[in-house]
Amino acid sequence: MGIAGFSQILHSCKPGGKPVELGLTPFLDRAPDGEPLRAGVIGCGGRGTGAAINFLNAGNDLSIVAVADVFQDRIDSCREKIKDEKGVEIDDANCFMGFDAYKRLLETDVNYIIIATPPYFRPEQFQAAVEARMHVFMEKPVAVDPVGARMIIAASREAEAAGLSVATGTQRRHARDYTEVFKQVRYGAIGDIVAANVYWNSGKLWHRDPQPKRTEMENMLRDWVNWTWLSGDHIVEQHLHNIDVINWFTGMHPVKALGFGGRHRRQTGDQFDFFSIDFVYENGIHIHSMCRQISGCSDNVSEHVRGTKGYSNCVNTLFEPDGEMIWEYPYELDEEGNPKRLGSQAYFQEHIDLVTAIRTNKPINEAENTAISTMTAIMGRISCYTGKEVTWEEMMNSDLKIGPDKIEVGPSDYRAVVPVPGTP
Repeated sequence: MGIAGFSQILHSCKPGGKPVELGLTPFLDRAPDGEPLRAGVIGCGGRGTGAAINFLNAGNDLSIVAVADVFQDRIDSCREKIKDEKGVEIDDANCFMGFDAYKRLLETDVNYIIIATPPYFRPEQFQAAVEARMHVFMEKPVAVDPVGARMIIAASREAEAAGLSVATGTQRRHARDYTEVFKQVRYGAIGDIVAANVYWNSGKLWHRDPQPKRTEMENMLRDWVNWTWLSGDHIVEQHLHNIDVINWFTGMHPVKALGFGGRHRRQTGDQFDFFSIDFVYENGIHIHSMCRQISGCSDNVSEHVRGTKGYSNCVNTLFEPDGEMIWEYPYELDEEGNPKRLGSQAYFQEHIDLVTAIRTNKPINEAENTAISTMTAIMGRISCYTGKEVTWEEMMNSDLKIGPDKIEVGPSDYRAVVPVPGTP
């Protein structure tokens, strides 16, 4: 289907139905020229550094001018990698350390913010960036608890009212193959969606052993991906990608969840090793969500939707009910005739799309959708932790805010308590 211009809304008609508006914009290989954008990076770990380089590769007149992190070694490694890969040097005066470093960064001459801190910190930092009237790229997930997710929704609406653009690290929504399948499904190619399955079953990620010379808080921060208060648990931090695909494809979020999970192998933090959840959506369809981080098991990272006329793997193929393929994404072929998968292309594309939106004055804002998907994952996590059914209404009214009472690099009163389903 042709696309006439960047701001055009793509639409089609489902058989016998009304036009389906998709709100999609065309993919560009590089953002158009326009106003110079000066980015500040809040959170200088691997993802923040990677996002900074992705941003610099998105177009012309893009620069990284400030960085902020709790730890000096992270600041140093980020600056070094950006200098080595892109030849960009960041002035010492624009490097800020500490929990309030982001506030000082927002006072510099920046107009594009990259937020890649542990998810616990993102709601407050996003709100501050919006209040400072900055365009924002923020990694997913955007929160770890219901209070944080609602903060993101409120700040997202403020950003929209101010004409700001926001992208949120949900790469599948910026992947050309996923987006083409999304269009086909929403146009009715497999009929109405009646069920779906999503998986992120993989081995363990990483952990950092506590060091005696470090404080309790520093040890947790450096091992953040294993602590629920910092990451949301892996159902939120990682499996969110798959959950978000189903919310995207259906245009809905679930109204309730019931699941189970447990912990067998982890040696650090307070998270579960696996989750299995039945999400029920407002039209009565059931979505099965499964995620696991245990090495040595069968792995599966995928999404599948089934409709009244067929099914899809969401990424590149549509099938008839009997399994016959009816459409496949037209990848370019390599010299041996094998499809050239898109790989990490979406990491660059999300910055191309964000810079393009800013420079064409056609704002995009993904924060609320990602907050809704984050809340979906949080709802599933809470059901598994408690062993009880949890509803969307309960989440939207919950005052649950997790984490230590005091956030400072020093002793902490926070202790690992692994949830036991079915207990008070």
